[in-house]
Formats: sequence, structure tokens, C-alpha cells
Amino acid sequence: MQLPRQPRAVIFDMDGLLIDTIPVYAAAMVQAGLDVEHPVSRQYVLSLAGLLGAELEARLIADLGTGFPVAAYFSTMSARLAPMLAAGVPLKAGAIELLEALSRQGMPLAVATSMKRSEAMHHLEANGISHYFRHVAGRDEVARGKPHPDLHLEAASRLAVAPRDCVVLEDSFNGVRAAHAAGAMTIMVPDALAPSDDIRSLCAGVSSSLHEVRDILCASR
Repeated sequence: MQLPRQPRAVIFDMDGLLIDTIPVYAAAMVQAGLDVEHPVSRQYVLSLAGLLGAELEARLIADLGTGFPVAAYFSTMSARLAPMLAAGVPLKAGAIELLEALSRQGMPLAVATSMKRSEAMHHLEANGISHYFRHVAGRDEVARGKPHPDLHLEAASRLAVAPRDCVVLEDSFNGVRAAHAAGAMTIMVPDALAPSDDIRSLCAGVSSSLHEVRDILCASR
């Protein structure tokens, strides 16, 4: 993979990219659908990766209709999700090695996540990786979440690096769309869904693992 420019900063997604939360979210969302008697498939909820809050609500209504009980679904999903997250969610393979390698090079790092900033900090601290990041941009700090570019633009602004000079690492379709809209060099590291041709066209490259991303980014310095 050849990046179009030498990166001056790296912006990380969190869920499904750094921390292995997607299986947990998917299980909670599928079970919540059964609880409110409006079943949703695992494949469908995986397509929602990267969406939370208002963006997730809008997508559910658009896809499932105004009769879908969004409030009850969110409440039930949160109740299902809380004990799963409290039990601890592991880092993705290669996360520590990638963060260590970039830190040794002095690369500025940030997180752009669909979670609230306080929730993101909890997970980063629980996994012992919060110190790697100069900034964390959460969904509650911007006007619009993914697939809009606001989170990545905010993270780049805090790093004082132009978005075009940032590499953004994302695992979801919605995250890739957001990073591309921000004008960043986007590398997708697929988690649950393989990229479609349309999604590939928005990426500087698609990588099979964070170990491979480490090699790519270290070679670009």
C-alpha cells in the first residue's frame, strides 16, 4: 500500500478498530430487538457500525419505519450492553504494537469516536492505552456524528494538522465515509464486514490487521 503523502498524524476510531467491542454491541442489539418484539438480524446491526445516538436513531427509522419503537429499543439495548461492557472488552490484536511503534516515532495520535468522550476515556483507560493519545474527540463534542466528517475534522484541528495530512484508521463503512468526507488518507481495517467496491474506492488502502498497518505507517516515515 502506497500512501499519497507522508502522514503527519494518525487518527484512530475506537470501537472495532482499537477495542473489540463490535461483537458485544451486535449481541446486545440483536437481543434488544427480540426484547421489544421487532427482531433485527446480526448482519443488519453490523451494517450500523460507527453509528450511535441521533445518527443511529435516524438510520433505524429510515430502514425500519416510524413504527419501530426506538426509545424502548435504545433503553433495552443499553440495559443489555452495560453488563457486557462492564465485564471488560479486550484490545484488538496488534493495537499495542501499533501504538508503541507510532509513539516511538513521535507521531501525534488522536481518537475520533462515536461514543461520548467520557465513555471513550473509560474504555481507553481500562485498557491502559489512554496515554498514547494527545486528544480524544467524542460524539458529544461535535454537531454531527459519523458518517459526517465532524469528528475527524475536530480531531485534526486539536492536533493542529490539516486533515489531508492525517491518516485515519477505521473499521466500519460509516467511519470510512466520514474520514473520506474529511479529506483524510483513510485506511480501513475491516472488523465484521468486508469492504464493498464503493467503500474501497474511498480508501487509500485496506489492511488485514493492525500489524500490517504498523508496517505500512512505519515504512512511510
